[in-house]
Amino acid sequence: MWNPIVKIRTGWHSVVSELKKCTWPTVPELRESTVVVVMTVVILTAWVALADQVCGHLVRLITTTK
Repeated sequence: MWNPIVKIRTGWHSVVSELKKCTWPTVPELRESTVVVVMTVVILTAWVALADQVCGHLVRLITTTK
């Protein structure tokens, strides 16, 4: 019969040992990456909003009867 506590402990120790192998970013690297991510999100948001507006106008132009 297997013991769930032993399985959890073994899994926890393996997670901790893997995390010790990781190289963590420095504060300047983290700031730079954050700026890149935020700018990318802003640009993509603007692009999607513009595409939505253009498509909406095209649909209204095509479906509007005079």
